[in-house]
Amino acid sequence: MATWRALRRPKHARLWFDAFIVLVTTVFLAVAWPTLHITHQVPVAAQPFIAGFAALPFLLIRVNPALGWAVSAGSALLIALAIPHQPNSDLPFQVVHILCLFALTFAVAVRAPIQIVLVAWISTSLLMATTMAQLDDSFAQAGLGWPIAITGLIVFGLLVRWLTLSQLALLEQSEETELERARRAILEEKARIARDLHDVVAHHMSMVVVQAQTAPYRIDGLSADARAEFEAIGTGARAALNEIRGLLGVLRSDGQLPEHAPQPTAAEVPGLLDGAQRAGMQLTSVIEGPLDAIPESTGLALYRIVQESLANASRHAPGAAVQVRITSAENLTLTVVNDPATHPATSRSPHDTPGSGITGMQSRAQAAGGHLTAAPRPDGGFEVRAELPLTPAFVTHTAAPLPEFNI
Repeated sequence: MATWRALRRPKHARLWFDAFIVLVTTVFLAVAWPTLHITHQVPVAAQPFIAGFAALPFLLIRVNPALGWAVSAGSALLIALAIPHQPNSDLPFQVVHILCLFALTFAVAVRAPIQIVLVAWISTSLLMATTMAQLDDSFAQAGLGWPIAITGLIVFGLLVRWLTLSQLALLEQSEETELERARRAILEEKARIARDLHDVVAHHMSMVVVQAQTAPYRIDGLSADARAEFEAIGTGARAALNEIRGLLGVLRSDGQLPEHAPQPTAAEVPGLLDGAQRAGMQLTSVIEGPLDAIPESTGLALYRIVQESLANASRHAPGAAVQVRITSAENLTLTVVNDPATHPATSRSPHDTPGSGITGMQSRAQAAGGHLTAAPRPDGGFEVRAELPLTPAFVTHTAAPLPEFNI
């Protein structure tokens, strides 16, 4: 039973087809040889060779149908011209030869190049029309139908060919779709892992940095060694946070390394504000102080906080006026205030949503060495306020800038 199941596998289909071809060829030869003397005047010694030309080309129907057709058609023409048929026989060659030639012509239409199909169609039609027309009146009249029959056979073979090719193309497309679906699932899982790490690890690491930085101010009587220890803890935590953010960039990227993805800077914030105004937002902005000298990490945090604040205002307070103020003095101060919505929002307010928007802004501010508050206003609006340092809060890697997060 195990051997039988193994033979039924798809990889053995070619073996079964070859066995079928050999069987059919054997049947053709077994019929053509003993009956050859009935249709043609052939010496007994030559009968197996003439019958072989009628049946054996069928063996090539899978490996090389064009060659098999050429041998069968050529031998049919030679037999019709060189070997006389019996007085009581009207066929120029045997019925087995006709069946083999038709089967090979069909295989040529299915598998051979179109140029060879055209040659086989014209040659076979001429062969059948001319050889059959040399017979008596009944076959002469029927000889006009042979080219039509050959044409129908060729057309049917081409239809099978195109149907098979379309099925193969559909199968290939389905496989590509499955691969793309699997790839998308992997990317979605990577994005989910990145979000989880962002919400859990990065936030708490930022809290460690804040606690280590503020410990000397919250605890009285610390020695110089204790202050140095807290400073070392903060430095190590900031470095670990930076590495984690770089790892998240790898998880979130789609075949692109984080260092190859350009990161926005503080100098691009005015362009961000102009884009929001062009999009129809009632936005007024005030920028005091230069933005070009802001450190890279602080500038990236500033850009992302402004971007997320404007997005929240657009989603949760549609039609409301928005005021943005950026002041660069001893520290960088950002304030984004939006008025109450002029018409109902399509989703909950940002302070009621337990997602990663405000949490992400707070994490960015803390990672840059600052802090951020976000709360509703008494008039129904919302205010985001951030204080960011103008000196680098941690050492950035020039080869791997801070990756982008979807906050």
